[in-house]
Amino acid sequence: MCKLSKIESHYRKHNAGRVVQGDILKDIMFVEWDLLGPDPSDVSYITNNLPYIIVLSQDCDLDHDYKNRHNECAEKQDAYLQSILVCPAYLAEDLKAGVHLKGFDLIMEKKGGDNYKKIQRNLDPRYHYLLGDPEFQMPNLIIDFKHYYTLPVNFLYRIYGSRYVASLEELFRESLCQRFSFYLSRIGLPEINQTLH
Repeated sequence: MCKLSKIESHYRKHNAGRVVQGDILKDIMFVEWDLLGPDPSDVSYITNNLPYIIVLSQDCDLDHDYKNRHNECAEKQDAYLQSILVCPAYLAEDLKAGVHLKGFDLIMEKKGGDNYKKIQRNLDPRYHYLLGDPEFQMPNLIIDFKHYYTLPVNFLYRIYGSRYVASLEELFRESLCQRFSFYLSRIGLPEINQTLH
């Protein structure tokens, strides 16, 4: 039998020494901020914990940022990123039970039966299912494309070494990013009331 790919797993570990598109990290603190009143300088901060995140920023941008920051002779910082785009990856069983955002005081719809099977097969455009892997001590995860955040570059660089779990192999990473882009670029069409003649 002809083998077309050398990829034998969904995940791998890399030694790039930097944040890479498709990296999965765990136990990430996320800061929400809100205005307490009419004064825009009166801001409150709430911290929450995301069990897992996956990096979605373009890898070429991440590479250029890293190289620019570590080049002592660089005269300009045009390649610097201010933040890194990530999606939270929720524990699949928590999302199925509708309790994955309990820490945010949000009640979510339970996903069962055929709806959950569609999510598991990546047939629901809103969700992306990541099969767990015991080798990386990673449970089954689900990404909800409606939820995405940016994290400050310096914050992510600082915690990266202690929170890095694994990375999606390139083809699976490209599939995820393509599905995310498709979901974000969808067009919401209005419902037009037309009487048929």
